[in-house]
Amino acid sequence: MEYGYKRQASGKFDDIVLKVRAELKKEGFGVITEIDVKKTVKEKLGADFENYLILGACNPPFAHKALLAERDIGLFMPCNVIVYEDGGAVFVSAIRPTLAMSMTGNPALKPLADEVENRLKKAVDSI
Repeated sequence: MEYGYKRQASGKFDDIVLKVRAELKKEGFGVITEIDVKKTVKEKLGADFENYLILGACNPPFAHKALLAERDIGLFMPCNVIVYEDGGAVFVSAIRPTLAMSMTGNPALKPLADEVENRLKKAVDSI
């Protein structure tokens, strides 16, 4: 079972990150967290790692609706979108909210998860 929606991107890593942010914004998401894995691995372990960025994307209206339907849904928030290099290629991948939210067993979340996932896919496909 694939828990992410992934596409290979064309271009330089930093340019792709900017494009991901712009496409997420077009779909109503703001980036509220950012983890630079390469930097963290270097600082904490002294090891080298390829570019790898975890962006926590949030669409406030959808997040609010989800929290009203299921208080513990915050365990799955924000929606992570990753941009990383692997063997010189750049990839963009987004979590599949339909899979994550299905674990709650709350049917009220399904239409919401479908919409959020469609918007994330649209953003990834636009890269």
